[in-house]
Amino acid sequence: MEESIREIVARHGRLTRAISEVAGGDDLYSLGLTSHAAVNVMLAIEDRFAIEFPDSDMSKNTFGTMDSIVATVHRLAG
Repeated sequence: MEESIREIVARHGRLTRAISEVAGGDDLYSLGLTSHAAVNVMLAIEDRFAIEFPDSDMSKNTFGTMDSIVATVHRLAG
């Protein structure tokens, strides 16, 4: 699951660093993720895992790090 999420972030996140160089706790927003790019990441993750992010998870905290994205997707996907 994490590898798929990393591929999505690499494709849609517009980061300034290669995804292979991004640690789980790195601040994605400081690496170039914008709110627009975060929405694209969210939509791609929803499509890939057939989940829907509730309003409560549509926040900068959710998409701020790879660790937080992966944890949220694990929780939502069950």
